[in-house]
Amino acid sequence: MVSKTDNTVIVVDPAEALRRARQGRGYWRRVWERLRGDWGTLSVIGIILLILLAAAFAPFVATHDPMQGSILGRLKGFGYNGHILGTDETGRDLFSRIVFGARLSLITGVLPVLFALVIGGFLGVVAGYFRGFPNSVIMRGVDVLYAFPSILLAIAITGMLGSGLTNTILALTITFIPPLVRISETVTSQVRSLDFVEAARSSGARPLTIIRFHILNNMLGPVLVYTTSLISISIILAAGLSFLGLGVTPPDAEWGLMLNNLRSAIWVNPVIAALPGVMIFITSMCFNLMSDGLRQAMDVRL
Repeated sequence: MVSKTDNTVIVVDPAEALRRARQGRGYWRRVWERLRGDWGTLSVIGIILLILLAAAFAPFVATHDPMQGSILGRLKGFGYNGHILGTDETGRDLFSRIVFGARLSLITGVLPVLFALVIGGFLGVVAGYFRGFPNSVIMRGVDVLYAFPSILLAIAITGMLGSGLTNTILALTITFIPPLVRISETVTSQVRSLDFVEAARSSGARPLTIIRFHILNNMLGPVLVYTTSLISISIILAAGLSFLGLGVTPPDAEWGLMLNNLRSAIWVNPVIAALPGVMIFITSMCFNLMSDGLRQAMDVRL
């Protein structure tokens, strides 16, 4: 098939298009082979899956009722009266609280990033592909949100909307939309200028077809890697909001809220007071390490 634009003749060979499609499938196969040989990244992914499974099956993993406490059993150490990790400031089982707290911590860490990925990815693709007026409107709006640091923007939004799980997810979603719009727009602009996209456009392919079969396939890798790195930031920001009293509200179990409740006990039992912070650190670090492993596996230069 031959198409002509101005004085340039572009030959689009169906066999060549099929070969490129097979190369695309081969790329993801090579990504999996690299990832399969990276034991460090696989170990991190295993830890993340373990935390996810513990959160999903919290009623079966927990050893006690996370809401039931005892004044006589406050701030006890490891193994006290069947409590694996001791008890908190009201005598509730700390292990059970941490397991149930993983649910809300992961929800507030993952859902805002996924929502921001859908909204920000869509806006970024529109801005990067169509350019012109859509690009100016979208990117200038993103620049306005970029003027505020992430934590201050999240605090301002939750301060206006009020505390609670839903408002926390909404605030963090708005916070993560600008960076995802920026990276989606950048990658889309780069892919848009490649030869095979120009060939598809000159052969009469519609913009939606080009975006679906060419733009999205080639921007998925970089955007996915960046998205996984945002999950760790989202977990820390959500915990920070709960610590300040702007996120999840008592008596629900959430790691940031637990850290705030136990901070007064740091001089009585510092190990127990630090456990929710340790879980925040481990989970966010695992997502960061997984992001680095995915970036290396998806690096086309390798």
